[in-house]
Amino acid sequence: MFIEYLQHLIYGYYPYLAGTVFLVGSLVRYDQGQFTWKTGSSQMLSSKNMRLASNLFHIGIIVIFFGHLVGMLTPHWVYAPFLHAGTKQLIAIVVGGIAGAMCVVGGAMLLYRRLVNPRVKASSSLMDTLILGLIVLQACLGMVTIIFSLGHMDGEMMLTLSSWAQSIVFFSGGAADYMQEVSWIYKLHIFIGLTIILLFPFSRLVHVWSVPFGYLTRRYQIVRRRS
Repeated sequence: MFIEYLQHLIYGYYPYLAGTVFLVGSLVRYDQGQFTWKTGSSQMLSSKNMRLASNLFHIGIIVIFFGHLVGMLTPHWVYAPFLHAGTKQLIAIVVGGIAGAMCVVGGAMLLYRRLVNPRVKASSSLMDTLILGLIVLQACLGMVTIIFSLGHMDGEMMLTLSSWAQSIVFFSGGAADYMQEVSWIYKLHIFIGLTIILLFPFSRLVHVWSVPFGYLTRRYQIVRRRS
């Protein structure tokens, strides 16, 4: 009885709590604390391997994010006529595996730098280290799920997880019921992901909202040389 209650709490109600804090918290922080709305880059303090680590981490996490967004929220009937669920799972394993490896390596390098480099460590807050550590842990768990996924390539588990995500996002109800037969590794992966969403407004991750799309449409700057 307690296990069933806990499952409904984590996979039925917790997603809405995390989503509400994510949206409202981001809005409040933007309104009340714009001075803290920044990446807090530490590249000026230490640039050794920074570019390699940052590029690996960001490219990997961007591919993972959009892969999860499209893969989890696209209804099965949309791609069923031309793409088997097992084939989609194989594509997700290959692309996600490469992106996940990039995220783990780059994130681990950044985390090591933040924990070991004295200058970077002194300028880092507890939340900076915590959120980066959680992201690296989440990426590692994602890599472990690949091993579990290789044991069932029929795509059924992927469809189950997609049904859970779509039930949450589209308010279909009964989302937690989809998680009854799901392996513990997927449950833990989802729980850590929801926790990262919950902590999002309180971390430097808010800079994601400020993607500089304006640079794509702005007019060219004319730079004059001094005569």
